[in-house]
Amino acid sequence: MDVGQLQRRFIDLTSSLFREGFLDEQFTQLQQLQDESNPNFVGEVVGLFFEDSERLLNDMDMVLDLQPVDFKKLDAHVHQLKGSSSSIGAQRVKNVCVAFRGYCEEKNREGCQNCLQQLKHEYALVKNKLENLFRLEQQILAAGGAIPMLE
Repeated sequence: MDVGQLQRRFIDLTSSLFREGFLDEQFTQLQQLQDESNPNFVGEVVGLFFEDSERLLNDMDMVLDLQPVDFKKLDAHVHQLKGSSSSIGAQRVKNVCVAFRGYCEEKNREGCQNCLQQLKHEYALVKNKLENLFRLEQQILAAGGAIPMLE
């Protein structure tokens, strides 16, 4: 596949991530911070998001398994994930966190469990899509091309 085709695939994938609500303008702002002096900036920031998210999702699982559920602690984990998903522009993950926090406030265990499943699902989707985007980025760079920016 030539550089032009890879760049078109990159633009198509990026556009679909915005169109389907996986990402918001915060991701674009992150991309604008990346330059020659820090060519892997977005990948590094998103990699940290992946590490944090997996730890937080496991922590949420553990808190929900305990009786009685410590909703304050659970809410703190959800709040942290909401912040980190906001900072990279993972909009659908952030939106589930907003709903999740409402169930924490109500001390609704079933609602929290449902939100946690939805959160794991949305996280897995955005992680997979971003990993594909970064793979495509690496292929473009390896082929000698430049990463296209969306208008």
